[in-house]
Amino acid sequence: MDPQLRIGIDVGCKAHRVGIADAEGKILEEFDISHTNAGFRDFFRRIEHHKQGLDLSVAVAMEGFNGYARPLDRMIQQHGYTLYNVNNLKLARFKEVFPGAAKTDAIDTRKILELFHLKHHLPLAKDALQKVVAVPVVNEKLKRLSRRRRQLVNEKVRVVNRIQSDMQAVCPELLAITSNVSNLKFLRLITYRDDLTQLARLQYTTLLKMAGVGEKYACIIQEWQRKVSFSIEVEYVGPMIIQDANRLLELVEQIHALDKALEGLAEKSQIARRLSSLGGFGKTSITELAGEIGTLARFTGESSLALYVGMSPLTRQSGKMHRTKSPRQVNQRAKAAMMTAVARHIGCVPESRAYYDKKRAEGKTHNQAIRALGRHLVRVIWSMLIKDRDYELREVRQ
Repeated sequence: MDPQLRIGIDVGCKAHRVGIADAEGKILEEFDISHTNAGFRDFFRRIEHHKQGLDLSVAVAMEGFNGYARPLDRMIQQHGYTLYNVNNLKLARFKEVFPGAAKTDAIDTRKILELFHLKHHLPLAKDALQKVVAVPVVNEKLKRLSRRRRQLVNEKVRVVNRIQSDMQAVCPELLAITSNVSNLKFLRLITYRDDLTQLARLQYTTLLKMAGVGEKYACIIQEWQRKVSFSIEVEYVGPMIIQDANRLLELVEQIHALDKALEGLAEKSQIARRLSSLGGFGKTSITELAGEIGTLARFTGESSLALYVGMSPLTRQSGKMHRTKSPRQVNQRAKAAMMTAVARHIGCVPESRAYYDKKRAEGKTHNQAIRALGRHLVRVIWSMLIKDRDYELREVRQ
């Protein structure tokens, strides 16, 4: 049955603007709700009031699905309402075509309701409203945990760069004893004392008591102790280095714990299990892709999936000029995971390596060749998931 009660929500950080309209587009009520349980109860109470005694279905369109809208978006689905996500880019284009008098939350809410009314008649309006389909819980967990992992990895990179910079200024010889600042043995050495200068006086037997430090590494440290020299900045920069080293140890431990959790969840995800059969697709890329894709029910076909993961650039042509550009609807996390996985894939599958070399010979850059191969792999992945089959390498008959 076509929804007859339509709700538009302009999502904010602490409050949301709500508009309720009937099937003819007539606005029945407009109000604000706070992002609290009391606000949510008021939201559903008002909707049920308009439904009272009538056999009406309900459809809700909101900006910020799975963002600031949480947990309201999940509660809407639990009530059995049809949920639509408003594509912000296409909503902006719609407001350019049909401009409002000003820019307010109330006007944005009315524009969302206008999209509802026009979606059966205007392609632009239809494309701006994307129906939210249910995603397996395991893939939702993969999405949240893999995003958390990526945030911690990015923080780890920043901390590593900061330690390297500070240590280069305070004691470059200490930095030279390791090729990797995030090495656990090196971090335990830095954090063994509250004062960085005290590391120069550690005895050989004390060094051997550190976790992971053996005779070879202890000798390397003693060699550094014989030529140690600290700059005058060590008095105030030294404590910063120790604090960052402690934070780095925490990050390494947290990332390792997330890796274990993601590995366990990946075994329960159909998408992750199938992707794991593709040569070169590592655990991190697999969990990120499974989490960001969620379910194939979100996509109209393999070309839609290819666009989502950034493997299908748009054509930009005018006269003799032929170029491509990256679409703005791309999921950047899925694209990064796909680019990494495809780059490693060519080292595992000779046929893929041959196709990559062919594209490079045609004058394509490395990234262009990777995307071209990734476009073919999306077709393969789509077929694998639809047929619930693993990736197979077949011998070509002569």
